[in-house]
Amino acid sequence: MTARDHNKLLSIFYFILAGLQIVLGGLFALIYIGIGGAALSTARRDEDQVMGGIFLGLGLILGLVMLVIGSLTLFTGFKVRKEQPVGRVLGIIISILVVLNFPLGTALGIYGLWFFLGETGKNFYAGLSRGFPAPPQPPSPSSWQ
Repeated sequence: MTARDHNKLLSIFYFILAGLQIVLGGLFALIYIGIGGAALSTARRDEDQVMGGIFLGLGLILGLVMLVIGSLTLFTGFKVRKEQPVGRVLGIIISILVVLNFPLGTALGIYGLWFFLGETGKNFYAGLSRGFPAPPQPPSPSSWQ
């Protein structure tokens, strides 16, 4: 596989992961908010109201965090797809963040780190594998005479 193929494959994986994060994060948030709302509406004691509030708060925080991480992953997928230099930096960040999401995130994180931190990814994002000429080197001081 060429560097461009690896880059394209990573962008597709980031799109898939972002979709999973947003949908599952929203689903879990709805479940927690539903449990919290049900506990609050049927609570007869103060302890039940506190637990309902905790579930409600957890649902809101979980939904917000998953939406932010999913949006960042989606943004990273677009930048990697467009082969923009910031895509490499974002890809490294997202790969580090998702490596703890066993098993899919771990596989994607390791693959992303292997590509972005390896010579193939460095050269690809430096423009060497795109066919651009190398930047000109400044003349040596002895050639000024």
